[in-house]
Amino acid sequence: MSIELGHFALILAFAIATISTIGGYMFWRTGERISLFLSQGAVLQFVLVAASFAALIQAFVTSDFSLKLAADNSHSLKPLIFKISGVWGNHEGSMVLWVMILVAFGAMVAAFGRRLPSDLLSLVLATQSMLVAAFAGFTLFTSNPFARMIPPPLEGADLNPVLQDIGLAIHPPLLYAGYVGFSICFSFAIGALISGRIDQAWARWVRPWAVLSWMFLTLGIAMGSYWAYYELGWGGWWFWDPVENASFMPWLAGTALLHSALVMEKRNALKIWTVFLSIITFSLSLLGTFLVRSGILTSIHTFASDPTRGLVILALLALIIGGAFILFAMRASALRTGGLFAPVSREGALILNNLFLATAMGAVLVGTLYPLLLDAIAGTTISVGAPFFNLTFAALMVPLLIVLPFGPMLAWKRADVLGAAQRLIGAAALAIFLTILISALGGISISLAPLGLLLGFWVAFGAVAELIDRSKLGRIPLAESWRRLIGLPRSAYSTAIAHFGIGIAVLGIVATTAWETELVTTLNPGETAQLSGYTIAFDKSSQVQGPNYIADQGDFTITAPGGGTRTMVAQRRTYVASGIPTTEAAIGTYGFSQLYLQLGEPLKDTHVVRIWHKPYITLIWLGALLMAGAGALSLTDRRQRIGAPRRALKAMPEPAE
Repeated sequence: MSIELGHFALILAFAIATISTIGGYMFWRTGERISLFLSQGAVLQFVLVAASFAALIQAFVTSDFSLKLAADNSHSLKPLIFKISGVWGNHEGSMVLWVMILVAFGAMVAAFGRRLPSDLLSLVLATQSMLVAAFAGFTLFTSNPFARMIPPPLEGADLNPVLQDIGLAIHPPLLYAGYVGFSICFSFAIGALISGRIDQAWARWVRPWAVLSWMFLTLGIAMGSYWAYYELGWGGWWFWDPVENASFMPWLAGTALLHSALVMEKRNALKIWTVFLSIITFSLSLLGTFLVRSGILTSIHTFASDPTRGLVILALLALIIGGAFILFAMRASALRTGGLFAPVSREGALILNNLFLATAMGAVLVGTLYPLLLDAIAGTTISVGAPFFNLTFAALMVPLLIVLPFGPMLAWKRADVLGAAQRLIGAAALAIFLTILISALGGISISLAPLGLLLGFWVAFGAVAELIDRSKLGRIPLAESWRRLIGLPRSAYSTAIAHFGIGIAVLGIVATTAWETELVTTLNPGETAQLSGYTIAFDKSSQVQGPNYIADQGDFTITAPGGGTRTMVAQRRTYVASGIPTTEAAIGTYGFSQLYLQLGEPLKDTHVVRIWHKPYITLIWLGALLMAGAGALSLTDRRQRIGAPRRALKAMPEPAE
């Protein structure tokens, strides 16, 4: 019965979303009564979809295999956490999760948007309801997660073993929160274009939602990177997979949106560009949904291979994205020019930042879609791989990293670039010194690694230099400098921490790419191998029984260069229900570096063992955590929390018909 109730709750949420869409767009001018109605509708949508989602979870937890979704994607022997995460480890369940997060963000706007003008709030909630209706309808009519299986099987078919990992419990919800969170920015853009409220107050309303979504997307991408790194046994952290790119593109556009909205908030400039980024960022999120679910890609990331569903999603994309850009084209000409500023200014630096980010996003978009379009149009199959992306992306990121520390040092409206450079001399000198020192200690060779190290140190130390400059350390008494430092707004700290995190991530990428070492060998129990000063002793091989798998296990004793020892365990699992094998790598962390062991298939009495030493690889994910933490810190800033005054600035005049 709970399955039918969950199904009915989703249908009711779809109906309420449809009514809210029609009512919101028809009566948005009528005042607070319609905005109150839409707010209540947004909260009710959340309650209903949450009930629907809970019904699915209950069926998976109790192994109710009369639910076809559970029969196809679960097994009674699975641990509880994997039963729960298995709900969204498939196309139908993941769509319910998508709708669940969509209505959650709508409910948050209803709860925290009371300071918004009623007409803008009505349009935002109507647009959000339109998105809910579109995706809830797609779920109900093409991907019904509540279909019954009569008679029910005695046992489920199990979930893909690669997905039976804690990563599935963390990565998709975080990634979807980022994807779907940008729908709020999209809704604000549509509401502003219809109502004409495109001003500094609008940018102030949008920025917290953009920061929140960007933070979730950063964490989701970082978690997905680490999940692939330790689970797939490839020893790599990024593969330029088309679906990885599908999450990276909205991250690049969202990063540009954050900086553009800041210019609009401070200087009432870049109005057209900021609205455009609000639309394109969510549009790229929808593109990722199409790539994952259309069947045009074959990847571990993909959920569905049904072309019919892909055509429906493509139609939704055409209606939503096409309609948004038609509205944008009709209204953009009515936008007034904002505040003026000199090219050398903080505004100019942020525009340059946007230029590089948008170009990088375009390069990734072309590299991702061009092979698909060529195959669809001409039937020609080509591969655009890592060499293309590494070359084009690095060429765009190097100049961006060079100018990045200058931005916070420049004044608004008009600035002195030489003065900013003088305040960054210490950071530059320290970056050059450490680069030369590390290159000399590691053996100087002809490569781009020293340049990468220099850029990473430059960005990280430049972020610290910003705080030093704002506290006037060394120019005023230390006690006064300390008071200035602790009195800085949290947004200043968040900017510095985010830029510092970028520098740290660059250092990790450069170090592990340039100095990674690998050994592929065969070992019998009792034998040892050497790599980068580490001694790897193969102690024993055994077979172990897991809750729903059988594993060949290798126990290793690792002796570090400094003399410490530890035990590491690597496995090759075979899952009982599906018979699919997986690799469970053994990973030992030494400081910021890691030793990575993969146990290969047994060959008579010996095993193939692959060993990597990955210097400073954890800095990649530490940098991502710092960036996400900076976003969270920014949201605690009082100016982000209180929102704009209730009385909005004068609305933009209606364009001539």
